[in-house]
Amino acid sequence: MAKQPKQLLNALDLLTDQHAQIDQLFEQIERGGNRMAAFTQLADLLAAHAAIEEKIFYPRVMSEQTRDMLHESVEEHLAIKRVLADMLTMDIDSDEFMAKASVLKEEVSHHAHDEEEDTLFPMLRKAMDAEQLAGIGNDLLAMFEAVIGTSPRKQVPGETRKAAPLPA
Repeated sequence: MAKQPKQLLNALDLLTDQHAQIDQLFEQIERGGNRMAAFTQLADLLAAHAAIEEKIFYPRVMSEQTRDMLHESVEEHLAIKRVLADMLTMDIDSDEFMAKASVLKEEVSHHAHDEEEDTLFPMLRKAMDAEQLAGIGNDLLAMFEAVIGTSPRKQVPGETRKAAPLPA
């Protein structure tokens, strides 16, 4: 029996799929309904997503061409974490919470779509081959799966002092 080839998971596709999940959760929060469940899921997804980008993705795609953009990205993560940390302490039905949610959505959308999907990812598609992107993708998924079940949102308030470090 022939052995099936290992499924290759492109890192950029994985991150783009997570961006789409995040967008859907923002929409659920805006619509109302079970806002607490949607927010808890959003906060965990944002925290886990930031962790895999900061610890695996950004260091592995660091180059002379991406260096400035990646340093800006960890600063954007810091701003996102600060808003998220505020929201974790707020009454979910308050006007202030919804105002913060709007700010968070704008920051996340700019970072995910404008910076990463429109600028960084096309650069990486040109610079890296499918095998490199798959290797990173599989590592990202393994870490994400390990982190997502641990309520990673609870770590966010402790990550708001300074941006995550990147290799020099």
